[in-house]
Amino acid sequence: MTSTDAAIFIRDNLPVLPVPGIPEIRLHKAAPDSGLGRLAARDAEGFGAPYWAHYWAGGLALARHILDHPECVAGRCILDLGAGSGLVAIAAAKAGARRVVAVDADRYAVAALALNAALNDVRLDIRAGDVASLDHPDVDLILAGDLFYSDELAGHVVAFLDRSGIDALVGDPWRRPLPLARLEEIARYDVAESGSTAKSAGVFRFLHPTP
Repeated sequence: MTSTDAAIFIRDNLPVLPVPGIPEIRLHKAAPDSGLGRLAARDAEGFGAPYWAHYWAGGLALARHILDHPECVAGRCILDLGAGSGLVAIAAAKAGARRVVAVDADRYAVAALALNAALNDVRLDIRAGDVASLDHPDVDLILAGDLFYSDELAGHVVAFLDRSGIDALVGDPWRRPLPLARLEEIARYDVAESGSTAKSAGVFRFLHPTP
């Protein structure tokens, strides 16, 4: 399936809905009749877990924090790592970031990012890329929502943040792989994740090693 085919499927089958607790932003969101199972069957090799089609607690908390505290991104160049639907990247753009680079390894996420950016009338620099092999970013701040859901990925994310030496904010609902010893909690939000009742999620500042 081509990128154009992916975008057409998302546009035609995933309804546009306001994000719970973040009415400033609307996204294409999976619904029971969206047919993601059909899409997976049509593209068995290229279709992975559709994280980009749902809301996740860490991203919800991080996006809400950015919109409530625009000074953390205003005028800065931002990298949204593992951008998924684009929720956090869009929040940063709306809050006044000078430039927002949104990176995801999933080609369906890349298609969703473009559609959702247009829906919200913001400009994103959208790139395909994997955190394990991503080049050193030319940005002022890195945003990472819901990336600490496995030990392997958590290791790659921490290594990337350490290599970059750049300030970073993390959003996460205290999943087990979250490296709490490397984080400082700065805010906490109750958010409604896809398919669940409200849960608590934190926003954290990543702590770089002391020289």
